[in-house]
Amino acid sequence: MERFKEIEKTIIKNYRKDIWSKFVKAICGYDMIQENDKIAVCISGGKDSSLMAKCFQELKRHRKKNFELEFIVMNPGYNEINKQKIVENSKILNIPIKMFETDIFNRVVNIEDSPCYICARMRRGYLYEEAKRLGCNKIALGHHFNDVIETILMGMFYGSQIQTMMPKLKSTSHPGMELIRPLYLVKEDDIIKWAEKNNLEFIRCACRFTENYTNIENADGKSKRELMKKLIKELKKDYENIDINIFNSVQNINLTTIISYQKGDEKHHFLDDYKI
Repeated sequence: MERFKEIEKTIIKNYRKDIWSKFVKAICGYDMIQENDKIAVCISGGKDSSLMAKCFQELKRHRKKNFELEFIVMNPGYNEINKQKIVENSKILNIPIKMFETDIFNRVVNIEDSPCYICARMRRGYLYEEAKRLGCNKIALGHHFNDVIETILMGMFYGSQIQTMMPKLKSTSHPGMELIRPLYLVKEDDIIKWAEKNNLEFIRCACRFTENYTNIENADGKSKRELMKKLIKELKKDYENIDINIFNSVQNINLTTIISYQKGDEKHHFLDDYKI
């Protein structure tokens, strides 16, 4: 049996409960795919997006809905080693990628204020443009359950607000385009286990900052997101389901117990309807 077929088999057999079922649950539960969609599956070269691509291929084989896929890889300026690693992995996994070039790393390398945020925004813009050029109406990103939990805590601790990473959202800068996150319910530990079981090695961030260890906060492992990872890990030692409870907290909000909230441009305060 060819190696990619063995890898595909592990998703359905060994990780049916922890990966495949949760992937399908997110797709169906959040209504991510409609008839005749054309989805650009965005592959960064990491474990998450590569697994997502394989799950999409498996989903398409089931043909419960008619949709098309494009597997796109944006090269923001990777060194040759990382670039070749992505190409090699795509061959091992039997993913027909289409790579396009950008100069994002060169453009953000000298930015001192929030370079990672700016880089991420630029990446998404390029992905939307390439997806649109290929005739797609959606892009799929490989954010997983842990990314969601960390985002919730970061919003509370550093943004003074309750917010989350949504399972899907419409683009405000690219009309008619939508972003979906099919790994929304899949935990990072299970993705790591899948990669290790299949002896797969993927690139990490691979940006200029982490390569050179310049004056960026996450070069020494102290980014806000990294701190959230460590905090959740510590909390789980005393209560195993703490991450699930954090996730459920943004699904079970009782507006009658909230001091104020905003919906669109409208702000609401509990005193607006308060009667003595």
